[in-house]
Amino acid sequence: MKIYYSIPFLLIVTLQLCTSTFGSLAKPLNLPKKLPAEAFLSFDHYHKTCPDAESIISQKVAAWVKKDPTLAPAIIRLHFHDCTVRGCDASILLNYPRSERAAYASKTLRGFEVIDDIKAELEKRCPKAVSCADILTAATRDATILVGGPFWQVPFGRRDGRISLAKEAEMVPQGHENITALLEFFQARGLDILDLVTLSGAHTIGRSTCHSLMNRLYNFNGTRKPDPSLNFYYLNLLRRRCKGEMDLVYLDAITPRTFDTVYYTNLQRKVGLLSTDQLLFSDARTTQFVEAFATQPFLFESQFAVSMVKLGNVQVLTRPNEGEIRVNCNFVNRV
Repeated sequence: MKIYYSIPFLLIVTLQLCTSTFGSLAKPLNLPKKLPAEAFLSFDHYHKTCPDAESIISQKVAAWVKKDPTLAPAIIRLHFHDCTVRGCDASILLNYPRSERAAYASKTLRGFEVIDDIKAELEKRCPKAVSCADILTAATRDATILVGGPFWQVPFGRRDGRISLAKEAEMVPQGHENITALLEFFQARGLDILDLVTLSGAHTIGRSTCHSLMNRLYNFNGTRKPDPSLNFYYLNLLRRRCKGEMDLVYLDAITPRTFDTVYYTNLQRKVGLLSTDQLLFSDARTTQFVEAFATQPFLFESQFAVSMVKLGNVQVLTRPNEGEIRVNCNFVNRV
């Protein structure tokens, strides 16, 4: 049976449809939220302005580490201190009284001369193009590779911050915090529990001052006894080597110059140097990750690359009205 509609009926239906359509348009639209700052980073950021930037950084880092292998873990640590205070904005590189670099917590940081050398070369090749924040982030990746660590792609486009405060640098973990405090510190920066355990694995290389562990050797938590979680033989070894607070000891006593998973097997044997290291194995929230990395090196290396990318994206400055491209990494630009 055919159905015939009168013209008035069709007009009514048409008007109802139009009203419905325009009425929906009048409602608030679910527009996308403001893009996060890291969304403006890209792998081809310097392809036109400084196409050789990555190779220059890589060559310079290799030359410095060849002369002094201890600079590799130093650069990685420098990057961590930068990104966890005001984000990855090279604020740790600013050199003036009461800056992050002048803080007590930054006293043992090294590698500044490496970044300065890279920056000087890039200013010759590509003036005012490459930020100090990008240099430090890429140099960290290259330093990791040189000691046997994994490769990851570094997106570029970070701008350099103009503010650096010593009091903020004192908030960086010093090796004696509990797991809850560490988790809160990481979570405040967009990092999670897996990132905590993974990035702690950077302690597979490098050294620490004895200042960070003296309480574990003689007066743990005011008990006038050593930390019971320390292996007895390791305790005696550390007591022999830590005659003064500024003496240096390897973070990984077994393979201190090789990027591997021995750091995690050390924790299983109660041979973690810092209390923040050893607690990763004794806390129920983190033990499973330690055990997984200890037995699956590939898992650790792949996750380390992922976590380092996340660290490099923490609170970055990427918009034109944020930060600057420093000409000298030690000082903000003159207006």
